[in-house]
Amino acid sequence: MTSISDLVQKTLKAGYLTIEAEEQLRKLLAGQYNLEDLNAFVALQEAAMTGQVKQESRERLQRGSTGKRLVSPTCGFYATIEQR
Repeated sequence: MTSISDLVQKTLKAGYLTIEAEEQLRKLLAGQYNLEDLNAFVALQEAAMTGQVKQESRERLQRGSTGKRLVSPTCGFYATIEQR
């Protein structure tokens, strides 16, 4: 099984966190991990917050199903804009 550190390195290199990798991270974080893995995960969070890493799950949320959604990065509120 891949370690958290390995998964984070691949994600940082690609600049993109897939839904599959996100699920794998959740599973790995539910088990035991070491300080190196924890530090790697924190680095990934920082990269996502600063825009260095894009998240597939957030992109899908922003697109929505009936229109485009605008998500405020500071408060988490969003509004749906109908496409015409």
